[in-house]
Amino acid sequence: MTTNNYKRFSGKLAIVTGTSSGIGLACARRLAEEGAMIAGIDIKEGDWQQVKALSPDSRFYKLDVSDGSAVKKTFEQVIVDYGRADILLTAAGISKAGPLHMLEEADWNDTIDVNLKGTYLCIKAVLPTMMKQHSGSIVTIASIEGLNGTECGSAYNASKGGVVILTKNLAMDYGRMGIRTNSICPGFIETPLLEQAIGQLPAFKDDIIRETKVGRLGKPEEIAAAASFLASDDASYVNGHSLVVDGGYSAGHSHGIVELMGLS
Repeated sequence: MTTNNYKRFSGKLAIVTGTSSGIGLACARRLAEEGAMIAGIDIKEGDWQQVKALSPDSRFYKLDVSDGSAVKKTFEQVIVDYGRADILLTAAGISKAGPLHMLEEADWNDTIDVNLKGTYLCIKAVLPTMMKQHSGSIVTIASIEGLNGTECGSAYNASKGGVVILTKNLAMDYGRMGIRTNSICPGFIETPLLEQAIGQLPAFKDDIIRETKVGRLGKPEEIAAAASFLASDDASYVNGHSLVVDGGYSAGHSHGIVELMGLS
């Protein structure tokens, strides 16, 4: 839940992809708590009713974000239903890992199609409305794995690295039209996607926590707080930025010296 009691998104529509669980659901809840109507998008409803309870005027739209014709049709319906689009947050994502020589072409394609192509399609679909309004805030969910390499993460990292640079280009192209575009690069967050990736690898999980300088995994609500800021007028001069929210994971490597100095 938010710690503020004002509705800075009152009367605004936020289109959020990946709302069935994890970061997408947390972002949709946070924006709804702050007064936004939510157009939730995912291939399944999941825990959508959490959002509906917070914002009764919100609606769910079943959609595969990698299907171009379906994205166009769905976003057209959203604009018909609400008549506006103030915020787009793209959180739909998948991860199929493995060293490149063992990675099936279908797994590479699926990862790029959902994470990168899906982001492109949703942004393309909402831009005409935002251009007509001469206003809008787009927040893409990238990853620290789009800024740094990760073992056996070639497809996921490539897709998220693409999201980072796409976001910067959008800021350049549309900033003068009143449309801001920023990305969030989460670290390792407690989500079903992370559990799917490392749930059977406890040693790997322990190592991630050791390398995360606050000593724990992140929570989806912590990414939602960052998304709320970037989507809001409080970030009116923030454009083309990649905000790292990773508990210090990417700040540098740990080698046990902090423990030796009695700082843990």
